Amino acid sequence: MGFARTCSVALVGVEGVVVEVQADLEAGVAAFTLVGLPDKSLTESRDRVRAAIVNSDAEWPQKKLTVGLSPASVPKGGSGFDLAVAAAVLGAAERIDPRGIADLVLIGELGLDGRVRPVRGVLPAVLAAAEAGYRQVVVPEQTAGEAALVPGVSVLGVRSLRQLIAVLSDEPVPEEEAAEVGRPDAMLAGLLVPGAGVGTGLSADPLDGPDLADVAGQHGARRALEVAAAGSHHLLLSGPPGAGKTMLAERLPGILPPLTRQESLEVTAVHSVAGILPPGEPLVRRAPYCAPHHSATMQSLIGGGNGLPRPGAVSLAHRGVLFLDEAPEFSGKALDALRQPLESGHVVVARAAGVVRLPARFLLALAANPCPCGRHSLRGAGCECPASLIRRYQARLSGPLLDRIDLRVEAEPVTRSDLLGRGGRGESTATVADRVREARARTAARLAGTPWTVNSEVPGHELRTRFLVGPGALAAAERDIERGLLTARGLDRVLRVAWTVADLAGHDRPHAQDVDLALELRTGIARGVPAGAGSLV
Repeated sequence: MGFARTCSVALVGVEGVVVEVQADLEAGVAAFTLVGLPDKSLTESRDRVRAAIVNSDAEWPQKKLTVGLSPASVPKGGSGFDLAVAAAVLGAAERIDPRGIADLVLIGELGLDGRVRPVRGVLPAVLAAAEAGYRQVVVPEQTAGEAALVPGVSVLGVRSLRQLIAVLSDEPVPEEEAAEVGRPDAMLAGLLVPGAGVGTGLSADPLDGPDLADVAGQHGARRALEVAAAGSHHLLLSGPPGAGKTMLAERLPGILPPLTRQESLEVTAVHSVAGILPPGEPLVRRAPYCAPHHSATMQSLIGGGNGLPRPGAVSLAHRGVLFLDEAPEFSGKALDALRQPLESGHVVVARAAGVVRLPARFLLALAANPCPCGRHSLRGAGCECPASLIRRYQARLSGPLLDRIDLRVEAEPVTRSDLLGRGGRGESTATVADRVREARARTAARLAGTPWTVNSEVPGHELRTRFLVGPGALAAAERDIERGLLTARGLDRVLRVAWTVADLAGHDRPHAQDVDLALELRTGIARGVPAGAGSLV
């Protein structure tokens, strides 16, 4: 009789739970029992592990074998437990030293020939192992770079079970064939969700992506885009078709600053679990960009699926941009479901299989036409939409949702001079991105020592008591509150935008002109051109 134990990790959303894998051999009729709340794919590991051990020139124990996954109350699924189960069985059979695997965390799927195949979610799994105090992990060779992103953890990447047995037994490590140069590696198929495509949700490098200078005219909308990027403020672009709303939104990720190390790890973890992390690029450094079609369901936006919920669009856009083009065409339930993550920065999805908390701190950009035909705001354009239809169309964006949008900008029709370049070429993405980085640096210096990093995260109470605006700067905002044009939440958001405008202008605190511009960007009511606003155009 023999006993051995090792560890693996069960993923619940994008968070991991360390699972102890125990193997026990007893005299009796040869059988293989797997317990501990496994799902279908994990139950099938019995056949994969048996074939992998035999084809790795190791002897399968002809005894009663029981493998337990503890804690038994945590749902466990996927093929990532195969490597740990095989190691525990070999340890119980004394093919390898049981003491050598007791403090190891093993993650990987086994092929029938003994090759170790990569699985999704390696980064959050290794993060969970590191937080639990484990310092040695074994992963498939293809995901070793992803696992190595976690500091303080020793990573061993293996190609096959033979190599793992040799390493643990102090034997010569056999060579395994690698993928032929120039041919796709079939092993990488385990990292991608079918139909998701490589790079879904990831924005292009700003040097190779679309340039803001390509947008003709739209000086007011460009100014709002810069304010949105500098303070991570939510944005609504409304206007007729062809005005450039989509072009502006597509260029928003390019002017966002690169992700910090912590933000990169958060984004990479989400994309790894979702199966859209590009192979060979273990760390996401640019802000993601996700633009789902308007037929998207509430589950695809918020998160869902069979069993434990999977990340939705709001999580794929974490620390980046979520763009909803033709926003009124989205389901009303789907749009209103965005209200909670817009406030909290995360989403809690409850299903029968469990409750999952997913990160969802994103910059929301909406684009909408004024009416179904799109010509309502154009003079002499011949809009024939009835007034009742226009009201119903515009009411699809509910009041509570719009109250959470900081910037509401009208995209005017492009003039002939702007379209033909006679009005001069607009600023490039690189130029605007430099100003955004400078404004973010001012914000970071002011918020140093606080839990917030951008102006949009600062609570309203702090804005009214700790970060005070200049004397008399709130006069116009107070009048708007008395007139019912601003709610209490609206005033907090105006203050946040005013601080961002001040950071872009280089002011130590918001002046009356900065607050007036923030009010104009929120209400659409012109307050005059503030001093120094030319730097935002």
